[in-house]
Amino acid sequence: MSKLAFPEGFLWGGAVAANQIEGAWLEDGKQPNVTDICVGIGDRHPGLKWNDETNKWEMCLDPEKVYLSHEAIDFYHRYKEDLALMAGMGFNCFRTSIAWGRIFPNGDEEEPNEKGLQFYDNLFDEMNRLGMTPVITLSHYETPLHLLTEYGGWINPLCIDFWRNYVTTVFNRYKGKVKYWLTFNEVNNMKRSPFISAGALSLNPVDKTNPRIVTDKERWQVYANILTANAETVKLAHEIDPDCQVGCMLTSSSVATYPYNCDPDNVFGAYQAQRFANFYFGDPFCLGIIPGYVKRVWKELDCEPEFREGALDLIKTYPVDFFAFSYYRSGTYDKETANGWDTGGLTGKANPFLRGTSPEPWKWPIDPKGLRYTLNVLTDRYHKPLFIVENGIGLDENLDENGHIHDTFRVEYTRDHMLEVREAIADGCDVMGYLYWGPIDVVSAGTGEMRKRYGFVYVDRFNDGHGTLERVKKDSYEWMKKICTTNGEALDEEETI
Repeated sequence: MSKLAFPEGFLWGGAVAANQIEGAWLEDGKQPNVTDICVGIGDRHPGLKWNDETNKWEMCLDPEKVYLSHEAIDFYHRYKEDLALMAGMGFNCFRTSIAWGRIFPNGDEEEPNEKGLQFYDNLFDEMNRLGMTPVITLSHYETPLHLLTEYGGWINPLCIDFWRNYVTTVFNRYKGKVKYWLTFNEVNNMKRSPFISAGALSLNPVDKTNPRIVTDKERWQVYANILTANAETVKLAHEIDPDCQVGCMLTSSSVATYPYNCDPDNVFGAYQAQRFANFYFGDPFCLGIIPGYVKRVWKELDCEPEFREGALDLIKTYPVDFFAFSYYRSGTYDKETANGWDTGGLTGKANPFLRGTSPEPWKWPIDPKGLRYTLNVLTDRYHKPLFIVENGIGLDENLDENGHIHDTFRVEYTRDHMLEVREAIADGCDVMGYLYWGPIDVVSAGTGEMRKRYGFVYVDRFNDGHGTLERVKKDSYEWMKKICTTNGEALDEEETI
């Protein structure tokens, strides 16, 4: 057999998001976005209150909470130092996002904020100077808060117009600097987290104490509006900069949802979990079609959304160029424990055939072969280039008495997943690259804490907000450098750190 290898030009790097690293949440004209008022996606009480006099939601931060994202790791002021650390690992690619509210602070302005535009000019110039191709997410849980409180966010089709102004501005400004664009980060999470994942806020709330609640009708209207905006984004990008490419970005751990056993109900349930956690967005993004099972839900729940005139033709005509996704873990489907139509692929019983989980307290199942499985399923379904833009492991770790972190577990997790990527490439999958999530410790999107550390680089900051923000290389840093600089050949070395 010929030796397995990664293709020439494979993209090796890391991925982060503006709301988790930049900080400077109200600096240089930026206004709050949806994540600025939450402590992680799981925050059940976002910093909003209903005003009965104005009949509107208003920002009301909880003085008892620590909003770590407001300062994050201060990437806004330290980006040169941090990008140098990334380039030092041999990265030829780096993913981050544009905070929409830096460019259009409220989201609905006609003219952009020049200070925000200049920051990203400087950032992308530095990335390119260091030899790291920018991969830029246009919306990574960062919808301007004003769009939610004033318009209902993506429930309102006016957001399509505000979005068009935003993306037209950045495509023109950064033409030639950014080759790869991603539209909406993990928007397929909207069923369980419409407030943050889809920027949706009901202006006629069924519960004035809980801004997270949206109706099925509102949720599916978000779906229609985002599908339309995604297609417009592809069209505009190709018109403005024919050399750039646009991809969707979905959380695809759900693709590796296995039936807990061969009970036909569990087999079909696992397939439905894949559909309603991933394919219901992937099919219109990549194939330009609204799946029949989605239309069945619209009919049975009486919640069919309204599409603008010509929107369905637009969706059909302008699919994405590539499919980008995150993969962290697999799941099982068991009819006895499944949670309705929103399984996300991560409910059900523990898979007894996996080797184990990540350490306490998160205990995510570890399934490297699930990544190979996901790559093959997506290849067979969409026949498009695939881009792994998030894969990583969050660990509870701190410097030892000598100022070091010996993160062998992270190395093993990452190595095992990379080996399965290489197998998938040999299977025939067209894989563009591998971007490790959180190459430097960031504020966790899920939990809003620093305790859950992903990085090859440690950042001295803690859940209560204290810390020096000093950066320290973990043992995994040199290991990752070896992988990137050998185009993956070092994976075959038996030695570990």
